[in-house]
Amino acid sequence: MVEAARDLFLAQGYGATSLHVVDTSIAGDAEPVATMDREWFRSACAEPTAAGQLRAHVRGVRDILGRVAPIMPLIAAAAATDPEIAAQWPAGPDPRYTVQYAAAKVLTSKSDARPGIDTARAADLLYGMLSPELYLIFVRDRGWSPEAWEEWACAALTAQLCTDRE
Repeated sequence: MVEAARDLFLAQGYGATSLHVVDTSIAGDAEPVATMDREWFRSACAEPTAAGQLRAHVRGVRDILGRVAPIMPLIAAAAATDPEIAAQWPAGPDPRYTVQYAAAKVLTSKSDARPGIDTARAADLLYGMLSPELYLIFVRDRGWSPEAWEEWACAALTAQLCTDRE
């Protein structure tokens, strides 16, 4: 399905590919389940430590970015030039930020969260460092493996958001 979505975007243009197909690509299946209700997200938030939550969260995001990051520039370009596609794009806060804020809220409540880091700052760090754009810079442009990106993102976020104790 993901390959079909990419192929449609590339071969037939944006209009031939519905946002439902894109949503399926992002989620990895056709189930109408929000990210925050998915098992990987709930399991990550249930980790007893902030460091453990970050490891599980970054892994889940990596799985999603591996599917969706390559088509995000196409979607953004389509939305910028096609009012019909722009109208289908969610209005209001970026859904990615909403997910990262929810993760940050749980993370900052854990005993090994870095003192002084509030939920908004943690959400900003998660949102920026786990963005499709940054993922593509490292994986597509610089040739990193998805595993190397995951290791780096986890280490960088752990250094920013967690104490040395776990």
